[in-house]
Amino acid sequence: MAERESERILNRLPLDVVGIYHIGSTSIPGIKAKPILDFVLEVHDMQELLHYTEALRELGYIRKGERGIPGRQFFTKDTDGSRSHHLHVFETGHPDITRHLAFRDYLRSNPDAAREYERLKEKLAKKFPQKSGDYTEAKSDFILTMDEAAREWYDHHRQETADQA
Repeated sequence: MAERESERILNRLPLDVVGIYHIGSTSIPGIKAKPILDFVLEVHDMQELLHYTEALRELGYIRKGERGIPGRQFFTKDTDGSRSHHLHVFETGHPDITRHLAFRDYLRSNPDAAREYERLKEKLAKKFPQKSGDYTEAKSDFILTMDEAAREWYDHHRQETADQA
C-alpha cells in the first residue's frame, strides 16, 4: 500500500521530488501499528511544492500547515471517514528528514527497541483512545530518547558503510 501511494503522489506532482520515504510504525515490520501510512516527502523547494497543493488535494491530501514544526508542511488524508495517511513535506537539508529515517532504520534493525516502542504505543492507545494529541504528547519523551539512540546508530552505520565503499 505504501509503495502504491508513493507512486500516486510522485505521478501527480509535476515537480522535482528528491524522495518519498515510508516512515512511522507501518514501516517497521513485525510491530502493531494504527492503520495510518506516514510519509516524508523531500523536495528541493517548498514554495514550488505549495503551488501544487491542489494536485495533492485531488489525491485526498489536505494541507494543515507547519503544525508546530518550522519548515514542514503537513498534509493529512482520510479514507472512509478515518485518518489514513500523513504526509510530512520538508526541503532537502531539514534535520527532521534524517531524524525520521534514522528512527525508522534503527527500529528496523533493533527488534528489542521496536517491541518496546510497540508496547508503549499499545498502552497509550488504550489510555487515550479518542485523544490523538494526548497520545502523541505522551510518547514524546520516549521518542526523544529513542531519537538520540537512533541518531548515534544511524551516524555509526553510515560511517561503516562509507568505510566499506
